[in-house]
Parts: sequence; structure tokens; C-alpha cells
Amino acid sequence: MIPESLIFITVFLASCAIFYFSGGWIIGGVTKISYKLGWREFALAFLVMAFTASLPNFFVGITSALKGVPELSFGDVIGGNLVALTVAAPLALMFSFKKEIIANSRTVQWSLFFTLGAAILPSILVFNGMLTRFDGVILISFFIAYLFWLFRKRERFMLDRSQRPDPPEVDTRLSRMEIFKVVAGIFLIVVAAQGIVMSATYFAEGFGLSLLLIGVLIVGVGNALPQIYFASTASYNGDNWMLLGSVMGSVVIPATLVLGMVSLIHPISVDDVDVAMVGRIFLVIAALVFFFSLKTSQKLVIQEAFLLLAIYAAFLGYVFFIH
Repeated sequence: MIPESLIFITVFLASCAIFYFSGGWIIGGVTKISYKLGWREFALAFLVMAFTASLPNFFVGITSALKGVPELSFGDVIGGNLVALTVAAPLALMFSFKKEIIANSRTVQWSLFFTLGAAILPSILVFNGMLTRFDGVILISFFIAYLFWLFRKRERFMLDRSQRPDPPEVDTRLSRMEIFKVVAGIFLIVVAAQGIVMSATYFAEGFGLSLLLIGVLIVGVGNALPQIYFASTASYNGDNWMLLGSVMGSVVIPATLVLGMVSLIHPISVDDVDVAMVGRIFLVIAALVFFFSLKTSQKLVIQEAFLLLAIYAAFLGYVFFIH
């Protein structure tokens, strides 16, 4: 007889693996679609890459809300945002040959304000211990406001092909197999989300842990795997704009669109106040370091990458040794 705990551990690990591989399938297909549309790399990565990489957050959020445990989604978003800023960005920088990430585009510089706002806004709204449906409307409105700003001027999101043609190494042809992979990837992510929620609920009940803590430490990291994968790949290929668009989108989309939709379905009550507060504090610190690093010198260098990694290590240290 197989122990029940081993079954749920297997389900969780298998679901994380599905997230990783499905994210790669989806990203590969939508990348080619977006290149055909002629979008700039930053807008492409922010909206398309980050959105598809955030599908695990979205489906875990919707599933947890429908099952009456939306705090799992809140923890997932906090953990995912923290990983995006303190793990995905620094690891991607280490894959870069130049050991720096340049951010001297006006679109990127202005997008930093939206990224900082998205990271901090949920922490402000949940100050009373709950994200209400009205808070959900505020979060979604913030996301729509950024989209309006980004797409209001054509030069912010469209390539000028006379000055910047498509890279010759990018094959923009879409095969039926690639389209199938996109559809299959979305389906598998929906299935994996069910496994994540079921196993996370089991862990929380079995080990006496809050769903929020499970979401921050385990689900958030598992869901961030596609973002880490894409950011590292973009950095290795020397595409700063893809990297920055992916990282910023991985913060903005889950923190505004995902949390907004989840709280509309089911208001989020934060019971584990200690973990929620500490997680939000570390997230705000990481967002401020990321913001000022790219704002003052218009680049992220290796020393700042180590500082961001140290912030995540300090968060883990608090959770495991102090909490």
C-alpha cells in the first residue's frame, strides 16, 4: 500500500514538472505569433511571455478561489513575485555574457514605475487583512491602465522594421505541431493546477502549516519555473528587452490581474498575518532594490544581483529559523 503522503508529494512534483514543460511549449508558440505581429521585444515579453508564464498562477488562483481557499493564490503571487525579482532576474544576469542588464529604454524606465506599483499595491490593499471584491476591481483597473499606456503609442510596442528587422535566426513559421503544443500546454496547466491545489491543501492540513505559507514557499516557486526558464534563456541569447519584459510582466500580471480576478470570485482573507506581513515586507524591499538599481544607473549589475539573491535567502532564513 502506497502511503498517502507519497502520493501527494508525487502529484505535486509532477504538477510542477508539467508547469515547466507546458510553459516552454506555450512560450515557443506565442513567441513566433508575436514576431509575426511585429511587436517590440519588451512588449512581446511583457504581455505575451509573462502572461503565458503566469497561466499557472491564474489557474491555481481560479481553482483555489472556486474551492474556497483563495489565500493559497495570495501566497502563490507573493512567492512568485519575490522569486521573479530575487531569483529569476539575478540568475538570468549570471547567464548573461556581459554580466549586466541594460535598461536604457524610455518604455522600460516608465514601466519600472508600474512594476513597483504592482508589487506594492496588493500589500497596501490587504493591510486590513482582506482583499475584497472592490480591491479586485482596483487591481484589475491598475493592469488595464498599464496596458492603455503601453499600447497608446505605436512606437512603444511595434518594431520599426526599416530600422530593426526580425533576427535572421528566428524562424517565425508555425507548424501544426507547435499550435498543438500551445493548446495541449494550456490544457495540461489546467490539470496541473488541480494537482497543485489538492497537494498544497493536504500539506497544509497534514503538517499544520497555513495555506499562505505553502503558497509562498512551495507553490510560488513551482509556478515561477517557466519565468526563470524564459528569463535565463533570454539573457543567454543577449536579449535584454525580452528579459526585462518577462521579469516585469511576471510581477505585474499576477499581482494585479490574477489577484484581482481571484478576489472578485472569492474575497481573500489573510489568516497567517505574520507570514503575510513578512512576505510583503521582503517583496517591497526587493521591488525597491530592483527599481532603484535600474532607475539610477539604468542597468542591473552582478553586485545588485547578489543583493537580490541575499534578500530571498534572508526571507527563507526567517521562515525556516525564526517563524
